[in-house]
Amino acid sequence: MVSENTLVLSQGYQPLKVVSWQRAICMSYLRKVELIRAHPEQFIHTVDEVFPLPAVVRLVHHHRHAPLSIRFSRHHVYLRDAHTCQYCDEKFSEHVLTLDHVVPRAHGGKTTWDNVVTACGRCNRRKKNRTPHEARMPLRSMPRKPSWLPATARLGIRCVPEVWQDWLTGASATSNS
Repeated sequence: MVSENTLVLSQGYQPLKVVSWQRAICMSYLRKVELIRAHPEQFIHTVDEVFPLPAVVRLVHHHRHAPLSIRFSRHHVYLRDAHTCQYCDEKFSEHVLTLDHVVPRAHGGKTTWDNVVTACGRCNRRKKNRTPHEARMPLRSMPRKPSWLPATARLGIRCVPEVWQDWLTGASATSNS
């Protein structure tokens, strides 16, 4: 049973979304997309035809983008802060990092883009229930809602198939974290 997904690109070859191969075949049949790259040596067999399994397709007609709204999540905060503790400026894996409220929740701080930063466990314990000023731990950068995220994060992709690498380049595309 085939379970491969298909990357959909805009007319300008920008990653838009990931769809099932079945949806990609339907879009191709309706002439909404053109096949850019197929999964190697994988085919869909019908009664009288054989189709390559689509890995990457491109929209034929212009697609108007909806305004990008970046959902608040732990993973997206880690990406925004480049997996770096905002107090000691050291890089850590997602398994070691924690989220810290700049204004502690005990003092009325909310869990929002503008009040949450990444922190290593050691710095988070040292800061305790205090503001960075009270703890004498200055922030490396002020938290804010990001205006963009890597395509892999926007599309919800953690592990990029090799056949998609040309369209999802950069550090996030080659890491599996």
